[in-house]
Amino acid sequence: MSGESFKGSGEFGLDSDTLEYVSHQIKTIADMGAEIGVVVGGGNFWRGADYEQTGMDRSTADYAGMLATIMNALALQDALERAGVTVRTQSAISMSSVAEPYIRRRAVRHIEKGRVVIFAGGTGNPYMTTDTAAALRALEIGADALIMAKNGIDGVYDSDPLKNPSAKKYETISHHEAISKRLQALDSTALSLCMDNSLPIVVFDIFKTGNLASILSGDNVGTLITVEANS
Repeated sequence: MSGESFKGSGEFGLDSDTLEYVSHQIKTIADMGAEIGVVVGGGNFWRGADYEQTGMDRSTADYAGMLATIMNALALQDALERAGVTVRTQSAISMSSVAEPYIRRRAVRHIEKGRVVIFAGGTGNPYMTTDTAAALRALEIGADALIMAKNGIDGVYDSDPLKNPSAKKYETISHHEAISKRLQALDSTALSLCMDNSLPIVVFDIFKTGNLASILSGDNVGTLITVEANS
C-alpha cells in the first residue's frame, strides 16, 4: 500500500474514510480465503528523498520514513480490527510496545492461521524503498503475487501520466522491459528481485481501477508485470 493512498484527498496525514475503505477491501479478499501480507509506505507523513534534498543525512531521513510506516501500520491495524479482521503487525525496527518484531516463520504461521499480517518499518535498512520491502517480504513468505496499490496511478506508463496526457499505459509488461525502459512506477531493486524469482506484480490504483477482489478473480485491472509479457 502506497503511504500516500492513506491521506485520501488531503495533502497530509490519515483520512478515516480511506482507512475504512481500504480495510473493507482487505476484508473482502480475506473472506474469499486469500492469505494476505500487507506492506505499508509512509509517504503521507514523510518522504526521505525530499528531506535529503534539504541537506539531511540520507540514512537519518530513511529511518524517519520507516517510523512513518509504523504509524500507518497501526492505523490500518485498528481499521482492520474494527472491520472484524484478525491482524498482526510486525516491524523491521524494534518497537516491542506496539508491534511484534519481524520474524519470517512467525509471519508465515500467522498467515496460515488466517490472520492478516502488516509489515512495517520497511526492510529496516536505509537506501531501501518500501517497494523493495514489499518485494522482499512477498518472496520471504512465498507469496503468489505482489499487488502494488498506488495512489493516483492506475498502472505502468511509458512516462508520467500526471505530466504527459498522452502517456501510454501498458496492460502487460515484463520485468526486464520495465527495468530497461527505466519506468518509474516502482523501484528497480524491487523489479529485479521479482524478476529473478519469477514473481508477478500487479500495479493499480486502489481508488480508480477496480478492487482487490477483481484482481484475485483474474479481471484485467491495472498493469500486470510478468517474466514474459507482450506490451
